[in-house]
Amino acid sequence: MRHRKKDNHLGRTVNHRRALLSNLAVALIRHKRIRTTLAKAKALRRYVEPLVTRSKNDTQHSRRIVFSYLRHKEAVTELFREIGPKVAERPGGYTRIIRLENRTGDNAPMAFIEFVDYNTLYTKESKTTGRKRTRRSSKKGSTKTGTASNADQVVPSPPEETGTTPSTTVENLEEGPSDKSEKE
Repeated sequence: MRHRKKDNHLGRTVNHRRALLSNLAVALIRHKRIRTTLAKAKALRRYVEPLVTRSKNDTQHSRRIVFSYLRHKEAVTELFREIGPKVAERPGGYTRIIRLENRTGDNAPMAFIEFVDYNTLYTKESKTTGRKRTRRSSKKGSTKTGTASNADQVVPSPPEETGTTPSTTVENLEEGPSDKSEKE
């Protein structure tokens, strides 16, 4: 029976597992999203979330504790300067695991693990930034009001006023070049 054995050992010794999780955590902090196996992603989530919680309180003691887990100075700095303030109001759940297809070589289940606040696909801001789009009818020349479209109402300006050649209208394009424009 597996009573009180909740950690996944990942088929490694204690020191190898600690080094693996430390390296995965550094890669996650630096890149904000990594691709790994599902078992490693689940183990990494339990490893990195307490470190992110610790980074909310930027003290020397917290930095030393996080550094004892990561052993990477730049990752600790990035965690406390960028990630900690960004997730300050979040009560937990800093990472998200997205399952992917199985790996082709050994059929291992793969997954993305990423920080929730750094993916713009799932945030509300990215959905509202775009322009509202409406459906248009597939019939040519028809609109909701039943009037002619703006392209049909283009009136060429006289060449004397603007100093340029007259713009072509839809009627001129359908009829072909006119003799008047060739004489002018």
